[in-house]
Amino acid sequence: MNTWKDIDFSNDELGHYSRHLSIPEFGMEGQKKLKAAKVVAVGTGGLGAPMLQYLAAAGVGTIGIVDFDKIEASNLHRQILFGSSDVGRSKVEVAKERLQEINPHINIQIHETRLTSENALEILDQYDVVADGTDNFPTRYLINDACVMLDKPNVHGSIFQFEGQLSVFNYVDEEENRGPNYRDLFPEPPPPGLVPDCAEAGVLGVLPGIIGCLQASEVIKIITGIGQPLSGELFLFDAQDFSTRKVNVTKNEDNPLRGENPEITELIDYEAFCGIPSTNGEQKESKSEVPEVTVEQYQSWLDSGEEVQLIDVREPYEVEIAEMGGELIPLDTVLNKTDKISRDKKVVVHCRSGVRSAKAINKLQEEYDFDNLYNLKGGILAWSEKVDESIPQY
Repeated sequence: MNTWKDIDFSNDELGHYSRHLSIPEFGMEGQKKLKAAKVVAVGTGGLGAPMLQYLAAAGVGTIGIVDFDKIEASNLHRQILFGSSDVGRSKVEVAKERLQEINPHINIQIHETRLTSENALEILDQYDVVADGTDNFPTRYLINDACVMLDKPNVHGSIFQFEGQLSVFNYVDEEENRGPNYRDLFPEPPPPGLVPDCAEAGVLGVLPGIIGCLQASEVIKIITGIGQPLSGELFLFDAQDFSTRKVNVTKNEDNPLRGENPEITELIDYEAFCGIPSTNGEQKESKSEVPEVTVEQYQSWLDSGEEVQLIDVREPYEVEIAEMGGELIPLDTVLNKTDKISRDKKVVVHCRSGVRSAKAINKLQEEYDFDNLYNLKGGILAWSEKVDESIPQY
């Protein structure tokens, strides 16, 4: 069986890695370990883009990329693997092209799919280290649980507006001591809607670059054995005042994966675990469902002269970016301004993508029994794409 000790380098490779080879603590041994290693990044977004570039440049021999998304214009201020000419293209395909340009001596494997409970174990088992660059709680718990079951280290990063977090989960040190995992830090996910995503809350473009680079550094440390990985600690960074701190993460004896009485022995429905309604066709109707109207249907109502009220539940700064009209009632104020919402005609509620407007309708239905509200499917993004291209995408 071949090991890192059997690795050879071409003259071109030796030139590429010369600055690594000049570090006494790193040298040829560290570079061979990198070339022998297999690392998978889940997500090619703000975190994945810089992380992947530095892992490729460093010489990680096999890099896997998991993503199902297409490149959008709103990605470009932080997802620096991509350019304006790439909008609409597959993220993993473009990422592979860019990484091969950075380092033609490595192997790039792409998995153009959403990571799910059905495929996670099969995909992640092909790699030595997993790097989590995702932006939602169901996938974070999925990655964590799969890594624990497969005995893989999980290099985790997350970002929000000006703040970033970083840790290494499920790491086993040289003395065979296993560190905590994501469920030790966050036993339960936050209630749905409590923590907005980047599309709603925004993120400073350079922040994921900082955290993504730190993730790459942790991956390299794990592979080479150089330094001390960030296991048992959570690193916190605030770009506004450039403050950093580390807090200890300890094991939780009630952890359902690695606690005293483990309950989870296989991957579960992580959307249900996080309180997110299932999207499959067998889902039963419930109070959480809201009536929807497509942008084409809404346009036809207007064209026919039907009287319809439009409510915008975005924030005022978003209206400055893109506007399609309507009464501005931000989501967090909607229950206090029901007097502005008609009950005797159709009311269409919209936001950027349709997520916050659905939440607003849920609240109004449950608290005030509104029965005339329609969620604009796809929000102002769909309106811009299908009805009025003069409205900017953001």
